[in-house]
Amino acid sequence: MKRHPSILPFLVAFGLVPFLGACTSTPRKPAASPPVAAVRAENVKAKPANVEHNDLEEYDVDLVPDPLERINRVTFSVNHQIYRFVLRPISKGYEKIVPTPVRKGIRNAYENVRFPVRLVNNALQGNFTRARQELEKFLINTSIGVGGIIRQSDRIPSLAEVPPTDTGLTFAKWKMSSGPYLVIPLLGPSTFRDTVGLAGDWALNPVSWVTIVSGELWLLAIPYTNTLRSLPEQFSAYDSATENALDRYLAARSAYIQYRNGAASR
Repeated sequence: MKRHPSILPFLVAFGLVPFLGACTSTPRKPAASPPVAAVRAENVKAKPANVEHNDLEEYDVDLVPDPLERINRVTFSVNHQIYRFVLRPISKGYEKIVPTPVRKGIRNAYENVRFPVRLVNNALQGNFTRARQELEKFLINTSIGVGGIIRQSDRIPSLAEVPPTDTGLTFAKWKMSSGPYLVIPLLGPSTFRDTVGLAGDWALNPVSWVTIVSGELWLLAIPYTNTLRSLPEQFSAYDSATENALDRYLAARSAYIQYRNGAASR
C-alpha cells in the first residue's frame, strides 16, 4: 500500500479518533458520509411541479436549512481530501490485510457492545418492545454468539431486523427541530440536533468508557479499531452518493438527509 502522511497522532492529541470510534456504528442502509444522525420527514418536502428542470434538480428535495453552506463547503472539501489521501488508503489496507470473515466478526462484536445506545434510546422513545428486543439480542449474541462475534440473533425472525436507533433519532421523536445542516470536521454530515445527539451516543457507548475509566493509553486501540472497522462500509456509501455527482456537496447532503429521514420514520 502506498504510504501517505498520517494524521493519526494529531487526532489522538485532540481526542477525535476515540470520539469517532465511540460514536461510529454501521448503518443497515447507506448514509452519505461517516457518521449519520437523525432528520425528520417534515424537513424533506417535495419539489413544486412548476419549478423549471435543471441539472441539480435531484438535490432539491433537501430543504433542511443550510445557512452555513459556505463554511460547510470548505469543511466538506477538507474532509474529502482527508478521506482521499489518508483514511481511504488506511481503509484499503485494512480490507487487504484482514480477511472478510474476520472483519465481519469485528464489526459484529462492536455493534453488540454498542447495544446500550439502542436500548436506552428505544426506552426514551417509549418503544419498550424494541428495547426488549435489543436486550434479547445482546444476551443471545454475547452468550452463544461468542461475545457478539457471531450474530446468532439473526437466526430468530423477531430479532433479525430490529431498526437501529440513536440519540439524534430520540430528539427527532421528541419533535425537536433539526436546526441547521452542519458538516463536522472528519465526521461529515450532521445537523445541530444530531451533533448534540452524538454526545449522547458517545456517553452511552461502552467503547468510550474504556480509556476514561482506566486511563491506560494502550487502550486507545479499542476506539481506533472501532473507527477502522467502520471505514470500508462508510466509504462505499459515500462513493455511492457522490462519485458521479455534479456537485459532491449537494449529493452528500441530500443522501444524508434522505437516509436519516427514513431512519426517523421507522
